[in-house]
Amino acid sequence: MNSAVLNRSDYAIIAPLFNRTKANILTSTQLPWQALQPDSQRYQSVFSQLANNECDDVLAEVQPRLLSALDMLQQQQGSFPLLLIRSQENQEYMAQISAAAERYTPPAETLFGGDYLIKENCITLLPATDASAPFTAQGGVHYAEWFEPEQLFGCLRQYRDTLTLEPGLLHQANGGTLILSVRTLLSQPLMWMRLKTAILQQQLAWTSQDERQPLPVHIPPMPLDLRLILCGERDALAEFQEMEPEYHELAIYSEFEENLQILDEEEMTAWCHWIRTLAAEAGLPEPQTDFWPLLINEGVRYTGEQDTLPLCPRWLLRQLRETASGSEVIDRASYQDALDARSWREGYLAERMRDEILQDQIRIETDGEAVGQINGLSVIEFPGHPRAWGDPSRITCVVHPGDGEFMDIERKAELGGNIHAKGMMIMQAYLTAELELDQQLPFSASVVFEQSYSEVDGDSASLAELCVMISALAEQPINQQIAVTGSVDQFGNVQPVGGLNEKIEGFFDVCQQRELTGKQGVIIPASNQRHLSLHSEVVAAVERGEFHIWAIDQIDEALPLLCGMAWRSENEQDECLLHKIQERIALFNQPEPRERPWLLRWLNWF
Repeated sequence: MNSAVLNRSDYAIIAPLFNRTKANILTSTQLPWQALQPDSQRYQSVFSQLANNECDDVLAEVQPRLLSALDMLQQQQGSFPLLLIRSQENQEYMAQISAAAERYTPPAETLFGGDYLIKENCITLLPATDASAPFTAQGGVHYAEWFEPEQLFGCLRQYRDTLTLEPGLLHQANGGTLILSVRTLLSQPLMWMRLKTAILQQQLAWTSQDERQPLPVHIPPMPLDLRLILCGERDALAEFQEMEPEYHELAIYSEFEENLQILDEEEMTAWCHWIRTLAAEAGLPEPQTDFWPLLINEGVRYTGEQDTLPLCPRWLLRQLRETASGSEVIDRASYQDALDARSWREGYLAERMRDEILQDQIRIETDGEAVGQINGLSVIEFPGHPRAWGDPSRITCVVHPGDGEFMDIERKAELGGNIHAKGMMIMQAYLTAELELDQQLPFSASVVFEQSYSEVDGDSASLAELCVMISALAEQPINQQIAVTGSVDQFGNVQPVGGLNEKIEGFFDVCQQRELTGKQGVIIPASNQRHLSLHSEVVAAVERGEFHIWAIDQIDEALPLLCGMAWRSENEQDECLLHKIQERIALFNQPEPRERPWLLRWLNWF
């Protein structure tokens, strides 16, 4: 049926079919408010019984790989006992690794090193007999985040005719384990070469601090028995591998796991005990029962997965310390106050950008309909700013007669990245396959992020761009009360994207400032549902029916929500977006009627 000659009776028959289709999609894809945050209610019994349910070995529950590697290091026999640990290089992490290593350190029964006897200009090395001597050690575990050569190797100081030897970290850790930062060693390659030589030769030689002058006296080298642990992020370990491929290959490798997957009460109990242990070690109050659900919500935002919670000691200690700083207890109310205060302190840039939208300096529609215009969602990460925030972006598409080119204006202006360009090509491939054209598309289209003046990259807007392109081709308006995020493949499958919570909250804030209508919402990929941990005000608005979130798997599910019309229909008589585009193409390809001579046109009047 040609939409140009659709009469009232035809529409009365067809319209309910489309409305029913749209209603079914609205019902099946709309998320309930309970799905917008992790389900912590099922662990309420765990929270209430933590004090009575002590854990024998918390570290073994949350860091089994780390403990296994430390045990292997202690048992390793060889000239270069080395353990590489992927971890952050800071005080909090190294303190935890040091505490874990101490459980595998044997009792201090042997003295290592020795003692130096300085007599005038003669220095003699004596056997280790006194544990209190500065160069005599009993093993143990030592660590340092940053150090200079004299702090690591010790130094010789001379004042007039007096010589003094000062021990370094290597002397203190002799017979035990030394934990160092990979990045610090990489920044001073000569220090690493000297450390490597000392461990290989099992003796620590003294060198002059001034390379241009030798030592004023001969100092006997110190016998060295040492196990070395190097901690660093993946990029630092990659640099170490490039510099020392042989030692990297022979080293034991493990990771300080930063996340814990929570699948049952036992794992949740271990996670809670880990945090209680961190709080006790830091001298902080015991977390209260109502503190845990809110911490879980924030933890999910940190990890990005509803069933995964953070083990990062630095992040966890920050939450605990900020909560305790304004209160004598660690409970939900104190934590919420700390989060609100932090959000306010860090929210200046986000508020200013939101003001630009509310004052119509940046045009974002949250009401009405428009052809070839849609609200996409983006995440802004400003250099030097501590947090990312979400902002809606107006994406428009213009279609005109042409040679079938899909022009990415961002790419043409050199503001679009390679991944964004890839998304545009995937959209073009999808449309070409769906339209099943025997010839080139007689239209060209241009897509752009309006009022965007910086580089755009990523494919998270490809779903929105494809929908707006279909709207322009079919000349069907899009509901401006709905924002869209997600990427698509060549078959129209909707794929997950990042920054989901920030994107939803960014559009919600704009709608809330302009007053919620009860019809506004966001379309997201269904595979992103596991990443949701939205702020309580968004959840409350969804619960009241003032805001909506739809999770979809196919672009076919997004188009009825946005355009009020299905993408395709098995019945050729039913109106759908695909048929409208095909009819427009067919109408454009029809040859223009040949103009008759003026005499025949004049005779036609009689």
